[in-house]
Amino acid sequence: MSATNIVEFRSVTKTYNAGRHDAFTAVTNVSFEVPDLHGRGEFISILGPSGCGKSTILRMIAGLEPQHPATTGDVLVEGKPVTGPGPDRGMVFQDYTSFDNRTVLDNVAFGLECRGVSRVERHEQAREWIGKVGLNVDTDAGKYPHELSGGMRQRVAIARTLILRPRIILMDEPFGALDPHTRMQMQDLLVGLWREVEATVFFVTHSIEESVYLGDRVFILSRSPGTLLHQIEVEPPNRPALEMQREQDFQKTVFGIRDILEVLESGSDK
Repeated sequence: MSATNIVEFRSVTKTYNAGRHDAFTAVTNVSFEVPDLHGRGEFISILGPSGCGKSTILRMIAGLEPQHPATTGDVLVEGKPVTGPGPDRGMVFQDYTSFDNRTVLDNVAFGLECRGVSRVERHEQAREWIGKVGLNVDTDAGKYPHELSGGMRQRVAIARTLILRPRIILMDEPFGALDPHTRMQMQDLLVGLWREVEATVFFVTHSIEESVYLGDRVFILSRSPGTLLHQIEVEPPNRPALEMQREQDFQKTVFGIRDILEVLESGSDK
Protein backbone atom coordinates (compact mmCIF):
# COMPACT_ATOMS: atom_id res chain seq x y z
CA MET A 1 0.00 0.00 0.00
CA SER A 2 1.26 3.43 -0.94
CA ALA A 3 1.67 6.11 1.66
CA THR A 4 -0.44 8.36 -0.59
CA ASN A 5 -4.19 8.13 -0.67
CA ILE A 6 -5.64 7.87 -4.15
CA VAL A 7 -8.51 10.16 -3.03
CA GLU A 8 -8.87 12.21 0.13
CA PHE A 9 -11.48 14.70 1.32
CA ARG A 10 -10.49 17.03 4.14
CA SER A 11 -13.45 18.80 5.76
CA VAL A 12 -15.04 19.49 2.38
CA THR A 13 -18.11 21.73 2.10
CA LYS A 14 -19.81 22.74 -1.13
CA THR A 15 -22.23 25.68 -1.14
CA TYR A 16 -23.77 26.74 -4.41
CA ASN A 17 -24.34 30.48 -4.95
CA ALA A 18 -22.34 31.24 -1.81
CA GLY A 19 -23.07 34.69 -0.41
CA ARG A 20 -26.38 35.04 -2.25
CA HIS A 21 -29.94 34.81 -0.99
CA ASP A 22 -30.40 31.51 -2.86
CA ALA A 23 -27.27 29.87 -1.44
CA PHE A 24 -27.59 26.10 -1.00
CA THR A 25 -25.17 23.79 0.82
CA ALA A 26 -25.05 20.35 -0.78
CA VAL A 27 -22.40 18.68 1.41
CA THR A 28 -20.76 19.82 4.61
CA ASN A 29 -17.59 18.81 6.45
CA VAL A 30 -17.04 15.61 4.46
CA SER A 31 -13.80 13.81 5.29
CA PHE A 32 -12.56 10.41 4.17
CA GLU A 33 -9.46 8.62 2.89
CA VAL A 34 -9.26 5.99 0.16
CA PRO A 35 -5.81 4.35 0.07
CA ASP A 36 -4.00 3.63 -3.16
CA LEU A 37 -4.22 -0.17 -3.35
CA HIS A 38 -1.75 -1.00 -6.11
CA GLY A 39 -2.73 -3.94 -8.28
CA ARG A 40 -6.29 -3.89 -6.98
CA GLY A 41 -8.10 -0.64 -6.29
CA GLU A 42 -10.94 -0.22 -3.83
CA PHE A 43 -14.64 -0.12 -4.71
CA ILE A 44 -16.57 2.54 -2.78
CA SER A 45 -20.37 2.48 -2.96
CA ILE A 46 -22.18 5.68 -1.93
CA LEU A 47 -25.70 5.67 -0.50
CA GLY A 48 -27.89 8.33 1.06
CA PRO A 49 -31.27 10.07 0.88
CA SER A 50 -32.19 11.90 -2.31
CA GLY A 51 -30.51 15.30 -2.56
CA CYS A 52 -27.80 14.50 0.00
CA GLY A 53 -24.90 15.37 -2.30
CA LYS A 54 -23.78 11.97 -3.60
CA SER A 55 -23.32 13.23 -7.15
CA THR A 56 -21.68 16.41 -5.86
CA ILE A 57 -18.93 14.32 -4.27
CA LEU A 58 -18.31 12.41 -7.50
CA ARG A 59 -18.15 15.57 -9.58
CA MET A 60 -15.79 17.26 -7.16
CA ILE A 61 -13.42 14.31 -7.56
CA ALA A 62 -13.84 14.61 -11.33
CA GLY A 63 -13.13 18.35 -11.20
CA LEU A 64 -16.36 19.20 -13.01
CA GLU A 65 -18.01 22.60 -12.62
CA PRO A 66 -20.15 23.84 -10.96
CA GLN A 67 -19.48 21.24 -8.25
CA HIS A 68 -15.75 21.95 -8.47
CA PRO A 69 -14.13 23.62 -6.65
CA ALA A 70 -15.13 22.97 -3.06
CA THR A 71 -16.26 26.02 -1.11
CA THR A 72 -14.07 25.05 1.84
CA GLY A 73 -11.81 22.11 2.52
CA ASP A 74 -9.53 20.10 0.26
CA VAL A 75 -10.24 17.51 -2.44
CA LEU A 76 -7.03 15.59 -3.18
CA VAL A 77 -6.22 13.00 -5.84
CA GLU A 78 -2.90 11.20 -5.33
CA GLY A 79 -2.02 13.78 -2.69
CA LYS A 80 -2.53 16.81 -4.96
CA PRO A 81 -5.46 19.27 -5.04
CA VAL A 82 -7.94 18.68 -7.85
CA THR A 83 -7.70 21.58 -10.30
CA GLY A 84 -10.07 20.28 -12.98
CA PRO A 85 -10.80 17.18 -15.08
CA GLY A 86 -7.93 14.87 -15.97
CA PRO A 87 -7.19 11.62 -17.84
CA ASP A 88 -6.59 9.84 -14.53
CA ARG A 89 -10.34 10.04 -13.82
CA GLY A 90 -13.16 8.65 -15.95
CA MET A 91 -16.89 9.12 -15.39
CA VAL A 92 -19.95 7.07 -16.36
CA PHE A 93 -23.35 8.73 -15.96
CA GLN A 94 -26.87 7.31 -15.63
CA ASP A 95 -27.90 9.05 -18.83
CA TYR A 96 -26.52 7.38 -21.90
CA THR A 97 -23.83 9.74 -23.14
CA SER A 98 -22.90 8.26 -26.51
CA PHE A 99 -22.44 10.54 -29.50
CA ASP A 100 -25.50 9.97 -31.69
CA ASN A 101 -23.61 10.61 -34.93
CA ARG A 102 -20.86 8.08 -34.17
CA THR A 103 -20.93 4.32 -34.46
CA VAL A 104 -20.29 2.11 -31.46
CA LEU A 105 -16.73 1.63 -32.69
CA ASP A 106 -16.03 5.34 -32.96
CA ASN A 107 -17.79 6.09 -29.67
CA VAL A 108 -15.56 3.61 -27.82
CA ALA A 109 -12.47 4.92 -29.62
CA PHE A 110 -13.28 8.59 -28.99
CA GLY A 111 -10.95 9.12 -26.02
CA LEU A 112 -8.05 7.53 -27.84
CA GLU A 113 -8.78 9.76 -30.82
CA CYS A 114 -8.53 12.79 -28.52
CA ARG A 115 -5.14 11.49 -27.37
CA GLY A 116 -3.88 11.37 -30.94
CA VAL A 117 -3.82 7.57 -31.25
CA SER A 118 -3.81 6.45 -34.89
CA ARG A 119 -7.05 5.29 -36.46
CA VAL A 120 -5.80 1.72 -36.93
CA GLU A 121 -4.60 1.39 -33.32
CA ARG A 122 -7.60 3.02 -31.68
CA HIS A 123 -10.04 0.91 -33.69
CA GLU A 124 -8.11 -2.24 -32.77
CA GLN A 125 -8.34 -1.37 -29.07
CA ALA A 126 -11.99 -0.34 -29.42
CA ARG A 127 -12.92 -3.67 -30.98
CA GLU A 128 -11.22 -5.44 -28.07
CA TRP A 129 -13.21 -3.41 -25.53
CA ILE A 130 -16.48 -3.85 -27.40
CA GLY A 131 -16.00 -7.57 -26.85
CA LYS A 132 -14.95 -7.13 -23.23
CA VAL A 133 -18.21 -5.38 -22.31
CA GLY A 134 -20.26 -8.18 -23.84
CA LEU A 135 -21.17 -6.70 -27.21
CA ASN A 136 -20.73 -8.47 -30.54
CA VAL A 137 -17.87 -6.90 -32.47
CA ASP A 138 -19.14 -8.14 -35.83
CA THR A 139 -22.77 -7.09 -35.47
CA ASP A 140 -22.65 -4.17 -33.00
CA ALA A 141 -19.52 -2.17 -33.82
CA GLY A 142 -21.13 -0.47 -36.82
CA LYS A 143 -24.41 0.39 -35.13
CA TYR A 144 -25.44 3.85 -33.97
CA PRO A 145 -26.70 4.57 -30.43
CA HIS A 146 -30.37 4.79 -31.49
CA GLU A 147 -30.12 1.17 -32.65
CA LEU A 148 -29.08 -0.07 -29.21
CA SER A 149 -31.03 -1.02 -26.10
CA GLY A 150 -30.41 0.85 -22.85
CA GLY A 151 -28.17 -1.90 -21.53
CA MET A 152 -26.14 -1.96 -24.73
CA ARG A 153 -25.69 1.81 -24.69
CA GLN A 154 -24.44 1.67 -21.13
CA ARG A 155 -21.97 -1.04 -22.12
CA VAL A 156 -20.66 1.35 -24.79
CA ALA A 157 -20.29 4.12 -22.18
CA ILE A 158 -18.37 1.79 -19.87
CA ALA A 159 -16.09 0.64 -22.68
CA ARG A 160 -15.43 4.24 -23.74
CA THR A 161 -14.32 5.04 -20.18
CA LEU A 162 -12.30 1.92 -19.42
CA ILE A 163 -10.40 1.84 -22.71
CA LEU A 164 -8.45 4.83 -21.31
CA ARG A 165 -7.59 2.84 -18.16
CA PRO A 166 -8.14 5.69 -15.68
CA ARG A 167 -6.81 5.33 -12.14
CA ILE A 168 -10.21 6.41 -10.78
CA ILE A 169 -13.63 5.49 -12.18
CA LEU A 170 -16.61 7.60 -11.11
CA MET A 171 -20.04 6.07 -11.73
CA ASP A 172 -23.24 8.03 -11.09
CA GLU A 173 -26.13 5.54 -10.97
CA PRO A 174 -25.05 3.92 -14.24
CA PHE A 175 -27.51 1.04 -13.94
CA GLY A 176 -30.45 2.98 -12.51
CA ALA A 177 -32.52 2.91 -15.72
CA LEU A 178 -32.01 -0.80 -16.44
CA ASP A 179 -34.43 -3.65 -15.76
CA PRO A 180 -33.52 -5.90 -12.80
CA HIS A 181 -32.17 -8.79 -14.89
CA THR A 182 -29.97 -6.57 -17.07
CA ARG A 183 -28.87 -4.63 -14.01
CA MET A 184 -27.59 -7.78 -12.33
CA GLN A 185 -25.76 -8.81 -15.49
CA MET A 186 -24.11 -5.40 -15.62
CA GLN A 187 -23.02 -5.69 -11.99
CA ASP A 188 -21.22 -8.97 -12.71
CA LEU A 189 -19.67 -7.47 -15.84
CA LEU A 190 -18.45 -4.42 -13.93
CA VAL A 191 -16.77 -6.54 -11.26
CA GLY A 192 -14.75 -8.40 -13.89
CA LEU A 193 -13.72 -5.24 -15.72
CA TRP A 194 -12.84 -3.42 -12.48
CA ARG A 195 -10.48 -6.22 -11.54
CA GLU A 196 -8.86 -6.08 -14.96
CA VAL A 197 -8.17 -2.33 -14.96
CA GLU A 198 -7.26 -2.32 -11.22
CA ALA A 199 -8.87 1.08 -10.67
CA THR A 200 -10.43 2.76 -7.65
CA VAL A 201 -14.19 3.05 -8.19
CA PHE A 202 -16.71 5.44 -6.63
CA PHE A 203 -20.22 4.21 -7.37
CA VAL A 204 -23.36 6.19 -6.53
CA THR A 205 -26.56 4.16 -6.32
CA HIS A 206 -30.00 4.14 -4.69
CA SER A 207 -29.99 0.33 -4.51
CA ILE A 208 -28.83 -1.08 -1.19
CA GLU A 209 -28.36 -4.55 -2.69
CA GLU A 210 -26.23 -3.13 -5.47
CA SER A 211 -24.09 -1.13 -3.07
CA VAL A 212 -23.47 -4.11 -0.81
CA TYR A 213 -22.70 -6.49 -3.67
CA LEU A 214 -20.28 -4.21 -5.50
CA GLY A 215 -18.57 -2.40 -2.66
CA ASP A 216 -15.57 -3.02 -0.47
CA ARG A 217 -16.92 -0.16 1.63
CA VAL A 218 -20.33 1.50 1.66
CA PHE A 219 -20.39 5.23 2.44
CA ILE A 220 -23.69 6.48 3.88
CA LEU A 221 -24.44 10.19 3.76
CA SER A 222 -26.84 12.13 5.97
CA ARG A 223 -29.82 14.10 4.73
CA SER A 224 -29.03 17.39 3.02
CA PRO A 225 -26.63 18.99 3.56
CA GLY A 226 -24.84 15.68 3.30
CA THR A 227 -22.06 14.63 5.59
CA LEU A 228 -20.45 11.21 5.86
CA LEU A 229 -22.10 9.31 8.70
CA HIS A 230 -20.97 5.72 8.14
CA GLN A 231 -18.22 3.78 6.37
CA ILE A 232 -19.26 0.13 6.40
CA GLU A 233 -16.89 -2.60 5.24
CA VAL A 234 -18.69 -5.35 3.33
CA GLU A 235 -17.69 -8.66 1.77
CA PRO A 236 -16.17 -8.09 -1.69
CA PRO A 237 -17.98 -9.45 -4.77
CA ASN A 238 -16.27 -12.80 -5.16
CA ARG A 239 -19.33 -14.68 -6.49
CA PRO A 240 -22.03 -13.88 -9.06
CA ALA A 241 -24.58 -11.31 -7.92
CA LEU A 242 -27.53 -13.69 -8.16
CA GLU A 243 -25.77 -16.20 -5.92
CA MET A 244 -24.33 -13.76 -3.41
CA GLN A 245 -27.49 -11.73 -2.93
CA ARG A 246 -29.44 -14.81 -1.83
CA GLU A 247 -27.11 -15.54 1.08
CA GLN A 248 -28.14 -14.92 4.68
CA ASP A 249 -25.13 -12.81 5.63
CA PHE A 250 -25.64 -10.62 2.56
CA GLN A 251 -29.28 -10.06 3.42
CA LYS A 252 -28.38 -9.27 7.03
CA THR A 253 -26.04 -6.51 5.84
CA VAL A 254 -28.71 -5.16 3.48
CA PHE A 255 -31.33 -5.05 6.24
CA GLY A 256 -28.91 -3.28 8.59
CA ILE A 257 -28.19 -0.56 6.03
CA ARG A 258 -31.88 -0.29 5.18
CA ASP A 259 -32.61 0.41 8.85
CA ILE A 260 -30.03 3.22 8.83
CA LEU A 261 -31.50 4.77 5.68
CA GLU A 262 -35.06 4.53 6.95
CA VAL A 263 -34.06 6.52 10.01
CA LEU A 264 -32.38 9.10 7.76
CA GLU A 265 -35.36 9.34 5.43
CA SER A 266 -37.74 9.79 8.35
CA GLY A 267 -35.71 12.69 9.69
CA SER A 268 -35.44 11.19 13.17
CA ASP A 269 -31.63 11.24 12.92
CA LYS A 270 -31.64 14.96 13.59
